[in-house]
Amino acid sequence: MKIALAQINYHIGNFESNTHKIIEKIDNAEKAGANLIVFAELAISGYPPRDFLEFRDFVEQCEKSIDLIARRCVKIAAIIGFPSFNDAEKGKPLFNSAAFLFEGVVKSLTNKTLLPNYDIFDEYRYFEPNNIFKVINFKGNNIALTICEDLWNVQDNPLYNINPMDELIGQNPDIIINIAASPFNYHQTKQRKEVLKRNAVKYNLPLIYVNHVGAQTELLFDGGSLVMSSTGNIVGELNYFKEDFNIFDIDDIKNNAQVTDPNSEHSEIESIYNALVMGVRNYFQKLGFDKAILGLSGGIDSALTSAIAAKALGSDNVYNVLLPSRFSSKHSVDDSIKLADNLKMPYDIIKIEDAVKSFESTLSPFFKDTPFGITEENLQARTRGVILMALSNKFGYILLNTSNKSEAAVGYGTLYGDMNGGLSVIGDVYKTQAYELAKFINRNGEVIPVNIINKPPSAELRPDQKDSDSLPDYEVLDEILFQYIEHRKGPREIIEMGFDKKMVDRILKLVNINEYKRYQTPPTLRISSKAFGMGRRMPIVAKYLDKIN
Repeated sequence: MKIALAQINYHIGNFESNTHKIIEKIDNAEKAGANLIVFAELAISGYPPRDFLEFRDFVEQCEKSIDLIARRCVKIAAIIGFPSFNDAEKGKPLFNSAAFLFEGVVKSLTNKTLLPNYDIFDEYRYFEPNNIFKVINFKGNNIALTICEDLWNVQDNPLYNINPMDELIGQNPDIIINIAASPFNYHQTKQRKEVLKRNAVKYNLPLIYVNHVGAQTELLFDGGSLVMSSTGNIVGELNYFKEDFNIFDIDDIKNNAQVTDPNSEHSEIESIYNALVMGVRNYFQKLGFDKAILGLSGGIDSALTSAIAAKALGSDNVYNVLLPSRFSSKHSVDDSIKLADNLKMPYDIIKIEDAVKSFESTLSPFFKDTPFGITEENLQARTRGVILMALSNKFGYILLNTSNKSEAAVGYGTLYGDMNGGLSVIGDVYKTQAYELAKFINRNGEVIPVNIINKPPSAELRPDQKDSDSLPDYEVLDEILFQYIEHRKGPREIIEMGFDKKMVDRILKLVNINEYKRYQTPPTLRISSKAFGMGRRMPIVAKYLDKIN
């Protein structure tokens, strides 16, 4: 039996496009002699459909698409994910289902058992868990069909009291097929392969895995669909960060034959870069936009954002605006121009001094001769924000936010100023990672001027300002933030790692008291295991750690 893997970039709620792509792959697979083609979890709707699932019309359109696709599956079978109605009197109104299509009809439905309800996942909000376990017999093979999380309860700290494969193994399956929507983070690929290998080895069965690829707002899906032998060896692997398609013979998989060379492992930084480029490109494509605007300051963050956008959208489609004030250094302007020239991007210089002075003059009677301070610094950032948003409105650009994760964590940014934007490109990238990404971009020659990478970071909102005036060195700051945000370690645990108590207390306080700022930021492309946004839900009016001196 020959099985095709279809790794597709779906568009949430775009039934016409999703259905067309699926049918096209079915036709291709049938012509190539495949007996079965496998698509991803919730392929029809796209993932995650979130509260669209509360609309009956949305789910009915998913069912109509399944019926249309089934008619094309006469000689070839297909496995495809979609939301289906739960007709029982009790329980959630929907199932997260995998349809088995053959001979022009839906032959059977397999529903997802383990519904993740942590971090970015909200599946138990919508779906009823499965409690019926049955293999699918096709072409003399018993298929244990599972959906994403159904295979993840083999880890050392299981979250669930049941394991679907333990229920299915007694029915003598010949192969495991897992359809998934597994979002990218820079540790996920390795962890995912370890989980799949545990299943293949534990149940002594070959395994087929099909994942989503592409970006859905902040969630990035890296693909990496694969086939694995019963010994846990990867027999074949599809590409990362792009659509792909391949056909495998089940006999070759069972015999542990090398069908195609697995992808060579990407470095962590290369994977992050590819994910961010894909995230920007898909955000614009799926919203129907093609041009971006951003403020280019001469610093590492805006330079990195600009370079990523140029790769994603094309240099001609990234409009860089230099907005110098009286505190901006000449080299910041020169470095910004050099970057724009290196990538052949359009740019303009708009001096903000007159606008800032106008605001200061207007507010002077009400500021009552108080000294220059953070308010005046923020006025500069907000003036830049007004100008960038005006250009965005006038010409239909999407404004890219350039804040990094380190700054966002401790509130080192101005609401309605440099925190403006339709998309936060590097908001899940720590400052230290930003430098690594810049060096990766420069691996074959200078793209981002070396002076931008080497100079001390500064907001340039007052004379001789440096980030280090307000924050510890980023190597220290980022490690403390990483332990607190990604690993959820408290102050005592972090201090026991050797960090200074006053510094730890101050940083954690800054993280918590600035939750209100992050609540108002644009969607952030997620590349870590715990990003700000939908996967990290913190109260704003809380007291935890906010009174530490």
